[in-house]
Amino acid sequence: MDPKKLLTASFHAAVAAADPLKIVAAHLPSPPKGRTLVIGAGKAAASMARAVELAWPAGASLEGLVVTRYAHGMETEHIRVVEASHPVPDNAGEIAATEILSLVSQLTADDRLIALVSGGGSSLLSLPVPSVPMADLKAVTSSLLKSGAPITEMNIVRKHLSQIQGGRLAAACKAPVTTLIISDVTGDDPSAIASGPTCADASTYQDAIAILARYQIAVPASVQQHLSAGAAGRVGETPKPGDAVFANVTNTVIATARDSMQAAAEFFRSHQITPVVLGDTVTGEASEVAKVYAALAREIRHHDQPFKPPVALISGGECTVTVRGNGRGGRCAEFLTSLAVELAGMPATYALAADTDGIDGTEDNAGALLAPDSAARAAALGISAESMLANNDGYNYFSALGDLVVTGPTRTNVNDYRVILIL
Repeated sequence: MDPKKLLTASFHAAVAAADPLKIVAAHLPSPPKGRTLVIGAGKAAASMARAVELAWPAGASLEGLVVTRYAHGMETEHIRVVEASHPVPDNAGEIAATEILSLVSQLTADDRLIALVSGGGSSLLSLPVPSVPMADLKAVTSSLLKSGAPITEMNIVRKHLSQIQGGRLAAACKAPVTTLIISDVTGDDPSAIASGPTCADASTYQDAIAILARYQIAVPASVQQHLSAGAAGRVGETPKPGDAVFANVTNTVIATARDSMQAAAEFFRSHQITPVVLGDTVTGEASEVAKVYAALAREIRHHDQPFKPPVALISGGECTVTVRGNGRGGRCAEFLTSLAVELAGMPATYALAADTDGIDGTEDNAGALLAPDSAARAAALGISAESMLANNDGYNYFSALGDLVVTGPTRTNVNDYRVILIL
């Protein structure tokens, strides 16, 4: 098989392992005596909702509302799907979150809440505290996205500006709660995924203040005042581990990056290529991570150590990009552009990096492909990977080469998938 097609097929195998339509049914509870309300937020929300509908007993009560990213909706019968903005929140998400909180607050002990949580839920389920206007929350979110802060730290800030995240949704519910989670964060901590609307939160207002200071984020006055009031004890904290509000709450992670990497590994084995899973918790600047992986690839290429080709180096996790230029591209394109610089056309070495949700950053591609001839083809077009990397312009680098990976919305999200194939 052509190496590029092989890499692309491995990506599809990884995505398929996290398909809600295949994995949700096995984790559903039995219908309760009263009503079953389904709520959800994230890029996989619509697909997860449809999976619940398909598996739910005929005739049993079922209703609900989920919010997903624009263009990620799908047709449902009983559970309404609303589309909103990601990664920066908008009024559509605020309206949906307001309605979700209201619906949950009306449940009784005889009912059941099924919460469907996936990556992207932090922005999609945005309901800021009354003293913080949506415009101010959007400004803070935009600054954090450009700062290079990891998603876990971003979510600590968002939890402490929210009426619904950081366990506050569970606190508003009198019914038993079953939360099914598709993880898009390294470590698969349920409280970090979509800012943990039904999970205990160990972080504090002071943590949020420290994060904003660390990344030198200039925040609006409303945000500063709310966080300061919280740190001083004048505003209630998020519910903490051990709080009684979680007594009837079950949070279950049903899909992870590791599951998807293992599926890709099995795919490579079936093609007589040795897979090496380097981990699903890779973080750090995408361009710097690429340098480390390039060094490993060179060692294999030149010395058959520590692995002998053919080998596929597979990794997951979520790198970051500190934006310094004005180009286009997400962390996957940034990783590959840096890898292109480091490998400099190394023979028989290919790579793919793509986000399993089908969106690299805010672009229309999932990721891109790198080949041994990429640098030469780029040079013929008058393009250098070095200059494109300096401008954070990986999208246009690979677009010019015709090597973007475009899938459209996958309606799932278990973070980034990267593979370096050494033949």
